Amino acid sequence: MIEFGGVSKIYGGPLGRRVTAVEDLTLAIQPGEVVGIAGPNGAGKSTLIAMLLGYVAPTSGEIRIAGEPPRRWIERHGIGYLSELIAIEPRWRAREALVRYAVLAGIREREVGARVDAAIDRLGLGEHRDKRVRALSKGNLQRLGLAQALLREEAVYVLDEPTHGLDPVWTQRFRGIVGELRGPGRILFIASHNLDELQRVADRVAIIDQGRLQRVVDTRAGGSASGAMTYRLVIAEGADHVGTSFAGAIRVADNEWELPAITVTVLNDGLSRLLSLGGRVAAVMPARSALEEEFRAAIAGADADAGGGGGGGP
Repeated sequence: MIEFGGVSKIYGGPLGRRVTAVEDLTLAIQPGEVVGIAGPNGAGKSTLIAMLLGYVAPTSGEIRIAGEPPRRWIERHGIGYLSELIAIEPRWRAREALVRYAVLAGIREREVGARVDAAIDRLGLGEHRDKRVRALSKGNLQRLGLAQALLREEAVYVLDEPTHGLDPVWTQRFRGIVGELRGPGRILFIASHNLDELQRVADRVAIIDQGRLQRVVDTRAGGSASGAMTYRLVIAEGADHVGTSFAGAIRVADNEWELPAITVTVLNDGLSRLLSLGGRVAAVMPARSALEEEFRAAIAGADADAGGGGGGGP
């Protein structure tokens, strides 16, 4: 289990401006869970990850991994970590880099070759194995970073923006990798700005803003907490009747409207009215994912509570 207990982090000295990066954050992550973390830039995500890895000590509160301080636990058991910014010596060749990381990770010498080759195959880097790092594209460099994070079988993985730079094919394959990593004794902690991907791979998503945990969304529930969502409506005929069928509908294109946040019952009642008036519906779909709806509401609430001021830290 990973536990954040009333964790705060304040940067700055007695003479400088003090910045609260994380404030009184409490969150428990159970083995077997894939938990995402989302928030706008400056919300405190990077500081939270740095504290989880034991690189930065909390100003107050405590973090525990299986009951131990993070650094002590990681030094004893290891962790799979992908940083947001991948910095690998550009002169190394891809396979050489993974061999070096495998040795640093404490993999036995006789197992290094097999582990490295398995990671190369898993991330589709076979044709790039002998290329120098500086010659890799952004997407291939990202895959190399993922490969090093997956060299060992770990109980905890911390992945910071893992799909950054990946093309749609490898973004989809990443979902498969997450599925393979799921297990009753393993935790995956994924930070991402890509809400659609977090919706697909995470069990829960913690939304933070201005250093505070605003809400935790259970993405397995399949809808927003209120049951209301915004929808995109495409009309084939009867455009004049959309306004009378859906209060607050906004025209966004010739035959497309965005409906305000409504429940499924209100949606169906409005569609019935529209059809009875002679309208013809070509398509209706969520305008945003349920997680995006929750994210927007959480951030708007945080801004209202702060009166539009304040801010998170690094």
